[in-house]
Amino acid sequence: MTLASWLEPLPDAEGMRATDRWAIEERGVPSLDLMERAGTGLARVVEKVAPDGRVAVVSGKGNNGGDGLVAARALRQAGREVDVLFVGDPQRLRGDAAENLRRLPGEGPVPFSPRGLGGCAVAVDALLGTGSSGGPRGEIGETVQAINDSGVPVVAADVPTGVDASTGEVPGVVISAAATATFHAAKPGLWISPGKDHAGEVRVIEIGIPAGAPVAPAVGLIAPEVRRQVPRRERGATKFSSGYVLVVGGSTGLTGAPCLASEAAMRAGAGYVTVGAPASLDTVLEARLLEVMTMALPDRDGALTESAAEAVLEETERRGGALVLGPGLGREEHSLALARDLAARAPVPLLLDADGLNAHAGHLGSLAGREAPTVLTPHAGELGRLLEIDSGEVARRRLHHAREAADRAQAILVLKGDDTLVAAPDGRVGVSRGGCSALATAGTGDVLSGVVAAILAKGLDPFTAVCAAVLIHAEAGRLAAVPAGPDGVIASDVIAALPQALGR
Repeated sequence: MTLASWLEPLPDAEGMRATDRWAIEERGVPSLDLMERAGTGLARVVEKVAPDGRVAVVSGKGNNGGDGLVAARALRQAGREVDVLFVGDPQRLRGDAAENLRRLPGEGPVPFSPRGLGGCAVAVDALLGTGSSGGPRGEIGETVQAINDSGVPVVAADVPTGVDASTGEVPGVVISAAATATFHAAKPGLWISPGKDHAGEVRVIEIGIPAGAPVAPAVGLIAPEVRRQVPRRERGATKFSSGYVLVVGGSTGLTGAPCLASEAAMRAGAGYVTVGAPASLDTVLEARLLEVMTMALPDRDGALTESAAEAVLEETERRGGALVLGPGLGREEHSLALARDLAARAPVPLLLDADGLNAHAGHLGSLAGREAPTVLTPHAGELGRLLEIDSGEVARRRLHHAREAADRAQAILVLKGDDTLVAAPDGRVGVSRGGCSALATAGTGDVLSGVVAAILAKGLDPFTAVCAAVLIHAEAGRLAAVPAGPDGVIASDVIAALPQALGR
């Protein structure tokens, strides 16, 4: 598959190995030159993290260790005091790594000892790189633990030891880096948690691989250019041609959620939005919502009942657009039954969130038969319920489970988090850069639902629409935090920032 231009490729370990082979074998780039550029770039990152003081380069026996040896040489030539602490037998080095050991000026490698880290300003993790899988074991695992225990800031070469470069999984002990100098391109594991949490600042080092490598990554970072894909209102547009969104949800004590989703849809460009909510709560919504229409639906004790289905379906058939199902719905069985019925029969693009998702716990495959596009927006706990696994297991293998759920439901799966993942059934994944702690507050998930629905209602390809919405939502969170920082931001602040985020 080919990634869209607005996704910055994140090659996995296998793809990176294939790219290296192509550059060396097909384009004639000397592998020694690739290692030289990688190690030199690594040294520059070390200098930025620690401009002075002693450096400990902790190297292993593979090419990652060779990158570390190049960095050690470059730093010594720049006048830095550098100790090379080797794990294993340096005489077993082969190929380019052995050549760079030969080129190393000054004192050669010494066996790794935790004492060698004493007094260091920075350590370089050049132990394993992208080629490893599974948790570090034996001497490597002990070395990782010793580095962490030392408290010395670490710069990782390509990927922190213990992070799976392809998935972000961390199956054992792991280096916690202050920065990672990654070669040619960032890897999925540096942007997907829990690996992201150990990578520190990610800096991509250009190593001289020509453009045009015949390797197509399936995972990419969502770039700001995706906003250009979102249709804008043009001369002659009407409120209906600008996109219609129907939000169905709400229950006693949970009227805020559909209000936030509907207002977010309006601010994200929808021309006409309606909230379908329990009739007994209609006056509450009427008092809160000015630009949004309301539709009173049958309820029992403040929760929607199955008999609301026909009115909702009639509205979707008449107006088209997109349907948001679940915000504030509640967990009464008759409300969950309504959600299952509507999901099965709604003829328009459907977004399921909150209790719309919980209604499908253990029945994810029932969504696969839908003809119109489906978008699911769970956090780890909700995805765990959908897949009938523990939320901790979701957190450990976010990429794997996002793809699994997207495939089973034949839906676009949005696994929310600082590294929000947008997984398509065909295996493509867009990754959010995150970095927006302002969104860690109640109601911002409802805001995201509204933004996604507004863009879906404009007829954009679902994967593109969702990736655009995720980026715009995160940007709105950052903008909302500008006046006084993230701690005081509430969901309605994020809604207010959406027009600016959409247009930046």
